[in-house]
Amino acid sequence: MDLLKKLEELSIRFKTVTEEISNPDLIKDQKKYKDTMRENQYLSDLMTLYGEYKKSLTGIEEAKLLITSEDDADMKEMAREELKTLEEAIPQLEEKIKLKLIPPDPLDEKNIILEIRSAAGGDEASLFVRDMWEMYCHLCDRKGWKYETMEAQETEVGGFNKIVTSITGKFVYGTLRWESGVHRVQRVPATESQGRLQTSTVTVAVLPEAEEADIKINPGDVRVDVMRAGGPGGQCVNTTDSAVRLTHIPTGIVVIQQDQKSQIKNKEKAWQVLRARLFDLEQSKLDAERSDARKKMVGNGDRSEKIRTYNYPQDRVTDHRINLSVHNLPSFMMGNMDEMLDALNVYAKEEQFNAIDS
Repeated sequence: MDLLKKLEELSIRFKTVTEEISNPDLIKDQKKYKDTMRENQYLSDLMTLYGEYKKSLTGIEEAKLLITSEDDADMKEMAREELKTLEEAIPQLEEKIKLKLIPPDPLDEKNIILEIRSAAGGDEASLFVRDMWEMYCHLCDRKGWKYETMEAQETEVGGFNKIVTSITGKFVYGTLRWESGVHRVQRVPATESQGRLQTSTVTVAVLPEAEEADIKINPGDVRVDVMRAGGPGGQCVNTTDSAVRLTHIPTGIVVIQQDQKSQIKNKEKAWQVLRARLFDLEQSKLDAERSDARKKMVGNGDRSEKIRTYNYPQDRVTDHRINLSVHNLPSFMMGNMDEMLDALNVYAKEEQFNAIDS
């Protein structure tokens, strides 16, 4: 890819977008206004890098000219040092620009619904669901994100068969989007008296939260049932018809919400989860239609794909998609995941750029 040519094309687009922003009628269409402002910020940042890049290239040409035309030895030496500094900085600047050339995904700014479920491993898997949920909660606390448990199916040993949490904050989906998949844990379970190592798995789904404007659901396509809540929750919950089940007939998706004492609140949360699942389904279809580029990045986010192993005896977390291992597992489980999350996002952008470049 010719970087200068691409940047020049984008500079023309930047001028157009700047003119669009100055149009007072733009604010009348809120969606278009938000999209235009987002593009303007993206292009503005890119133009800053473009200016730096052009300045460096000009500096290189001037230094070369000075070396060939200048008679003063000291001036020649200064020019050589300047040339060396600029030429060493150019590759890093070009990599920075290449990553920035990938436009931000509007979904990255969305809040999420995080679903963690036990898979293989019985009680130990349910305990690791709790550990992972706490890990993400610690991350939320560090990031200043807010989180709320929407559904929790506790087990007798203190774990969860399933826990659903809404997370709101800045750049939540963009940070956690690659967490979807199978997470494997290798450790000696607390329930194991013989000290034998066990391998268990849990599944994680990161669903971008959908607003009503994002996806239209025909009410006639959804069957709503109310029922008495089951399981723990207190006498008030279990003696009233507070639980809500939504069945989306065209897709067969079923959402059950029973954690709240109020049927109204359960229904509201059930619709929130249903919108997120249908929105995720639509996005998956779009990804498949566009290309297989997403699969080439860091996997397709499918819950059947093993993405990471948490090895307690070796004090190691390994992400199999990017072959990155980090040590100090206790720190990682306390939400100190930035190295892994940043590496996944950088790798995904690099792969996306390579797909565009090819």
